[in-house]
Amino acid sequence: MNIHPTAIVSPEAHLEEGVEVGPYTVINPDVTIGKNTVIGPHVVIESHTDIGENCRIFQFCSLGGDPQDLKFGGEESRVIIGNNNTIREYVTINRATSADIGVTIIGDNNFLMAYCHIAHNCKLENNIVMANASTLAGHIHVEDYAIIGGMVGFHQFTRIGCHCMIGGASAVSKDVPPYVLAAGNYAEVQGLNLIGLKRRGFKKETIRALKKAYTIIFRSSLLLSEAIKRVEEEVEDIPEVKHFIDFIQKSERGICR
Repeated sequence: MNIHPTAIVSPEAHLEEGVEVGPYTVINPDVTIGKNTVIGPHVVIESHTDIGENCRIFQFCSLGGDPQDLKFGGEESRVIIGNNNTIREYVTINRATSADIGVTIIGDNNFLMAYCHIAHNCKLENNIVMANASTLAGHIHVEDYAIIGGMVGFHQFTRIGCHCMIGGASAVSKDVPPYVLAAGNYAEVQGLNLIGLKRRGFKKETIRALKKAYTIIFRSSLLLSEAIKRVEEEVEDIPEVKHFIDFIQKSERGICR
């Protein structure tokens, strides 16, 4: 380990082999940091925080702070951050309240740019990109490979589907289905994320089926329940289409239209 002499690291924190800690960083008790993770200067990592391997955490980040929720009563909860994440300057990640999942989770291979905020009880899966100053309110679930533009604000309890892309400065108050483009204040669905799907190596047949399902759901004059039934009857039953429909059916806030 390479710990700068000005850093304050609790003896009750567990740092694994290859961890680096920069000047003036504070690491509190009950913190675990995995192999080869690099912590920059002036970072504060509060108790009840677990960080995986090969992460890069830049200066002035605040990880594991109390949730910004008036209902929080000091109960024990955690922040769990996976492997290979890049967390840029001034990112804040709050630990959870005791509600629902009771933990704030960041998966693997995520890129959180400067000034992003991840509130309590959020769950981010893997390979997500959040551009500068995007902010997640509490209890938000973001699926794999979502790309979120700069300065996007999210209402609490919204869900963000996999492989979607959300334009900068949008305000998201409802669920964003997987595989789509969304933008605006308030965000509206603009089409399928075709370029993103092609870059991720989706087969032509899969994209064709998603196009058909998308057209029925968003471009027909059918009621949503009728459109879903028509997709189930007319579109090839493949995992991506099934996930697209399941996501919409399970929405509690409603979806962006």
